[in-house]
Amino acid sequence: MAAAGGSPSIVEYFGGEDGYRCGYCKNETGNLSHGMWAHSMTVQDYQDLIDRGWRRSGKYVYKPIMNQTCCPQYTIRCQALCFQTSKSHKKVLKKMLKFISKGDVSKLVSEEEPMDSHIDDVVACDFAYKSESHVSQSELTPLSVDHTERVENEDEDTGETKGEVNVQKVEAGSLQRCADKDTPVPGEPSRTAKIVHAPPKPGKGADLSKPPCRKAKDIRKERKLQKLLQNQMCTFEGSPLQAGDQVFLLQNSKSKTNQPKTIEDFVFVSLPDDAPHKLEVRVVRSSPPSSQFKATFQESYQVYKRYQMVIHKDPPDKPTINQFTRFLCDSPLEAENAPNGPECGYGSFHQQYWLDGKIIAVGVIDILPYCVSSVYLYYDPDYSFLSLGVYSALREIAFTRQLHEKAPDLCFYYMGFYIHSCPKMRYKGQYRPSDLLCPETYIWTPIEQCLPLLEHSKYCRFNQDVKAVDEGRIKELGRVRVLHKRTVMPYSVYKKRRKGPSDEASVQQYASLVGQTCSERMLLFRS
Repeated sequence: MAAAGGSPSIVEYFGGEDGYRCGYCKNETGNLSHGMWAHSMTVQDYQDLIDRGWRRSGKYVYKPIMNQTCCPQYTIRCQALCFQTSKSHKKVLKKMLKFISKGDVSKLVSEEEPMDSHIDDVVACDFAYKSESHVSQSELTPLSVDHTERVENEDEDTGETKGEVNVQKVEAGSLQRCADKDTPVPGEPSRTAKIVHAPPKPGKGADLSKPPCRKAKDIRKERKLQKLLQNQMCTFEGSPLQAGDQVFLLQNSKSKTNQPKTIEDFVFVSLPDDAPHKLEVRVVRSSPPSSQFKATFQESYQVYKRYQMVIHKDPPDKPTINQFTRFLCDSPLEAENAPNGPECGYGSFHQQYWLDGKIIAVGVIDILPYCVSSVYLYYDPDYSFLSLGVYSALREIAFTRQLHEKAPDLCFYYMGFYIHSCPKMRYKGQYRPSDLLCPETYIWTPIEQCLPLLEHSKYCRFNQDVKAVDEGRIKELGRVRVLHKRTVMPYSVYKKRRKGPSDEASVQQYASLVGQTCSERMLLFRS
């Protein structure tokens, strides 16, 4: 888990926003969501929020109203440690490898939608401008800790809930992890399950009395190894191979031959010295901006501008530096480092793809305690033939696995939202194994179990246990932390001090959406 940030998260809740134009079905008022402006946010708070269906666009954090919005958007995550490349994924990886090593520019069309546009973020970004907070920084700076603690404990004598809130550590067992070797992966059959073969119908299927069909290449390799073992004395670490050793060698050779290639097999392969191209991926911190980020800002922005104009048909005056900064550079996430965390730390980053000394693509990502979260991708349209959307997603999965080596808890790759009601947005479901978040109980469910339900209804509760409830639901409204007149206090104290009409309904809605844990850690700004 990431170390606690130096300052708490401060958010300003706007409530349920009016309907705005949907980027998927083009409904002018059908896209409905709850929104809040995050002045600052710890990576642990944002991790907990996205595990309750929230997502950020710049500093604006929003949550679709799932049972009302025209195109329900389900949070999707890929189990990066267990990820297996599909045939189409391998085509994209091979295409990039051929281009770099041989200069091959064959423009093969990818079988999948490129993982790039994330229209939901674009719409939310435009909408966020209307809701941007104009609260001064001085109002967001709490008074001394001593004063805050006195106010939080003010209602002790009334018998109400004690206001001082201790940040509770998340129990290790409360979060799903990628399965260990002996634990079945969600959505996959158990390793110990028996495979039952049904008898083949007459005239159809394979003859079970004969060995299963095998590739001729594998048979040739095995015969060659057998001949080698028969004709000469093989040695292993200086000792003659015994009969049992020979059998083991044959079996081991067969297993290696049949083992599917990983992303790393394609990405980290050695290239010839005379390779015509060189691809380098650099990770630079975007918030707060590092020196490398500042040095490459203009070049990165020009790639974004061309991408928006060519791919999304934006007029030249729309992708401004201000819009680019607010949408893809500004982030509420506090930079954090932990002894058991990744070397680069946690927070918001740009993953830059440098080809022959120039930026051709940028993946905007957040590195959180349990995942790498993909925010956006933009690229130079001249390199569309490389299927950079799919390629960058695969590289981000590989990056997640790399970070896992140093940060054991970090093992998921979040792809934003899965929109089944929009066929063009279903491509995210091809990154397997993956899970969708139940919009009512916030339990992760294997996508294979979700798809049949989504075929019948665009809004679904994936958790089939009718008795199951949201375990993180708000239980004590009085414990919600509030920042009022630069003073931190529990809502039970703020409620007594507040003048004017009650805002309990709004606070109740906010707390139910962020959950009890976040509501006790984050500070809800009240003017």
